[in-house]
Amino acid sequence: MQREEMADLTAFVAVAEERNFTRAAARLNMSQSALSQIIRRLEARLGLSLLNRTTRSVAPTEAGERLLQTLLPALAELDASLVALSALREKPAGTIRITSVEHAAEAVIWPVLRKLLPQYPDIKVDITLDYGLADIVADRFDAGVRLGEHVDKDMIAVPIASDFRHAVVGAPSYFQHHARPEIPQDLLDHQCINLGLGQSRGNYIWELAKEKRAPKVRVDGQLAFNRIAMMRDAALDGFGLVALPQDYVEQYVADGRLIRVLEDWCPYIPGYHLYYPRRRQPAPAFALLVQALRYRG
Repeated sequence: MQREEMADLTAFVAVAEERNFTRAAARLNMSQSALSQIIRRLEARLGLSLLNRTTRSVAPTEAGERLLQTLLPALAELDASLVALSALREKPAGTIRITSVEHAAEAVIWPVLRKLLPQYPDIKVDITLDYGLADIVADRFDAGVRLGEHVDKDMIAVPIASDFRHAVVGAPSYFQHHARPEIPQDLLDHQCINLGLGQSRGNYIWELAKEKRAPKVRVDGQLAFNRIAMMRDAALDGFGLVALPQDYVEQYVADGRLIRVLEDWCPYIPGYHLYYPRRRQPAPAFALLVQALRYRG
């Protein structure tokens, strides 16, 4: 890509985000007429109309919206990389506030922080465990961590873990009095230990599917927790079946303290993503953490 083409695409992003040529021109420090000429040149080169213009508003066309969604992650990653380079001359410092689910904090974030923080003693990380869909802007978090399918489309989302499976397990003492379920509908006859997502969202719905079948079964039981460690403990004590990340229970399955069922009904689901608002100049400490957490396969 030539330098001029990159500049044209950057100009288009500014207009599409601002939805106004005057504000976009001010943001790019150029005249409105020069910006209009750039957009016309870009549309002519692509052979597509990218913006719908009226006397009062500017909005992307369908083609423009698709181009915008392609460009934003690429530009954000470029910005993050440039900022990360600046960390070589600027000492990363400050507090980074993250809202995360428990499993991601333990299995993904902490292993990275354990290696990163000793190298950067001026960085502080504040992690709040929460299974609700927090408004990270209103609640003043720098970023959130959730499964990829739960991240809003207007956020920058960075994959930080591979896809994974849940495992449905119960203790041998539980199965002394209950038959092992063969299909998801059998769970209606079982005590199931639920994950509470908050008052407004109820309990987590177990994601069970096989081939093209995905029955919607709302399990029930005496217990619900908002911490998976307590869910696992309750299952170990024989209080019911539980659906937890496979890696979180595999040692207990291996040593016989938990028995796995419905394994062929537990598909892979999108892995964890770090998500945050679109920004042009993230702090060096934050850019450093994003690069450290990024999943590279």
